[in-house]
Amino acid sequence: MRAVEIIERKRDGLELSGEEIRWLVHSYVAGSVPDYQMAAWLMAVYVRGMSMAETISLTEAMVDSGERVDMSSVPGIKVDKHSTGGVGDTVTLILVPLMASAGLVCAKMSGRSLGHTGGTIDKLESIPGFSTELPLAEILKQAAAVGAVVAEHTAELAPADRLLYALRDVTGTVGSIPLIVGSILSKKIAGGGDAVVLDVKCGHGAFMETREEALQLARTLVGVGNKLGKRFSALITGMEQPLGRRVGNALEVSQAVQVLSGEGPDDLREVTLALGAELLALAQEESDLTYARNKLEAHLQEGRARDKFAQLVRAQGGDERILDHPELLPRAGRQEVIEAPRSGYVQHLDARSVGLAAGLVGAGRTEKGAAVAPDAGVELVAKVGDQAVAGEPLAVLHVAQDSLVGQAAGLLREAYTIGDEPPAQPPLIIDAVRSEE
Repeated sequence: MRAVEIIERKRDGLELSGEEIRWLVHSYVAGSVPDYQMAAWLMAVYVRGMSMAETISLTEAMVDSGERVDMSSVPGIKVDKHSTGGVGDTVTLILVPLMASAGLVCAKMSGRSLGHTGGTIDKLESIPGFSTELPLAEILKQAAAVGAVVAEHTAELAPADRLLYALRDVTGTVGSIPLIVGSILSKKIAGGGDAVVLDVKCGHGAFMETREEALQLARTLVGVGNKLGKRFSALITGMEQPLGRRVGNALEVSQAVQVLSGEGPDDLREVTLALGAELLALAQEESDLTYARNKLEAHLQEGRARDKFAQLVRAQGGDERILDHPELLPRAGRQEVIEAPRSGYVQHLDARSVGLAAGLVGAGRTEKGAAVAPDAGVELVAKVGDQAVAGEPLAVLHVAQDSLVGQAAGLLREAYTIGDEPPAQPPLIIDAVRSEE
């Protein structure tokens, strides 16, 4: 085969065979297809799209570009979760121990973020001593012993995704649904879980801004995932305003502990419980979603999920005292208070602006490999529907980078819209896509 012929066929809107897609992906990983040809093919896919059969072939080729995690030696039903990303998205830190407390095994491989806030790995590494670079043998051992583990993606897992995403990031082809599906599912399928719930964020603080875009992505993800032999379902959740009240690495860990202790913000708890109920149903442990949700809520209230989180932290070398002493987490030496310019009700809180503000004070990274500040971020005193009082705090910036604090403060002020009437609350759970659909 020749790469140029495959590029031309996709450019002209023709459907590629599974053999053509597999050859191209594996040749690129092997280094025999250069970046400039793969970039041309990615742009052709972005413009022309892919059929369901092509998307399945692409995902399979990406999975088979590396190793698969064999979890057959670990007793129990293995479950996993993926989020398309949002601001204040602390769900994984709560959901992993919560599912383990319900008797399932949740061995999640996550990544670092390239964006305004840190990824799951960045958040957990703000816990003193916590290690996320675990060999596969250790991941399997902890999964069997604790039922919960969160580790960094290994280089051997779907290497095609790492290479293709780096190229998509600099060629304007990130927003293609078939390419997004291949990226997400290749890692989830290679990760060895039996059932996976997908949290597709929707709103101005998410990659998919409209319900229609989010539904299209969710349907394709679930359809392809189920065709490839795994049990998938997806919830479309709101991201017009941040989830929870803390944005930033150590800040989000402390908030996760609150929820695991039966407290914390209602919206973060509700989204976590909804995703957890979906996982129990997918694992065929509980078909009644309301009963499943109530069962998991009891695990939060009774401290069972908190105990599992303590075991997870201890097993990965972290200081479990942070559960009772959050002051042991990194804390910024400077706080900048953002005051309400007038009294009224918070009508709107722009998630993207909050995330960008957190990044400017050090919570995120602008290039791969850069460090994040574990203590930086934003604390939201007021959210949509809350009353604001002129001169009283709306939010607090936790500052690690002083040079951009003025710009960050400006973004936060602009993120808030205050009016005279109480607004309707933005929806948390917008829609669901399940395998039977």
